[in-house]
Amino acid sequence: MHHLADQADNVLRLSRDAKAIGKVGPFARGGQSRVRVEAADHDCQPEATVTPVGILLPTLDELLVYGLTSKGTSDGRVDRIAQWWETVGERFAHLTTLGIHLDNGPENHSRRTQCMPRLVEFGRQDHVRVRLAYYPPYHSKDHPIERCWGMLEHHCNGALLDSMEAVLAFTRTMTWNGVHPVGQLVTTTYQTGVKLTKAAMDKVEAQLQRLPH
Repeated sequence: MHHLADQADNVLRLSRDAKAIGKVGPFARGGQSRVRVEAADHDCQPEATVTPVGILLPTLDELLVYGLTSKGTSDGRVDRIAQWWETVGERFAHLTTLGIHLDNGPENHSRRTQCMPRLVEFGRQDHVRVRLAYYPPYHSKDHPIERCWGMLEHHCNGALLDSMEAVLAFTRTMTWNGVHPVGQLVTTTYQTGVKLTKAAMDKVEAQLQRLPH
């Protein structure tokens, strides 16, 4: 799927994933810092939480990181694709297909009743075909966005992430192949447990083409 996407002039490949929820507060995170700081040894009551959702364009070395103050639900993840596409749609007007590579987590799963209808809605509204390619279980090391999370962790090593401003600052000052990512904060509240009925999902399935392999 990587090869087919990169060889086609009308396809753009992107790698998308969310990082684990991070606690915002004066908490010790381990690591080493050049600056002496005092930190709490317990993090029972964080001031806030943030879920990083990343979009990486591997062939262009462009990285975007959105910090969700709400949970990283299927709605939140699909909305980030729509938000990103709204800003770059004119730039990539010649494209007909987005090849999205993701893991098989519950919020991304192709049988997830909230994930698939939102992607179908996005494709219809923006007149673009969405092609999903899933990595097999335990192959996250092959997912390009996972390497970005490793770089972000290294950049924040020993830092005191005690405010949203600090989280955004460290996100924007990290580098991926020598380029700083775009970092944005998203304060939209997303509800968990949203599901479609079987009848509604059957209508969505009619608009999908599942490959036999």
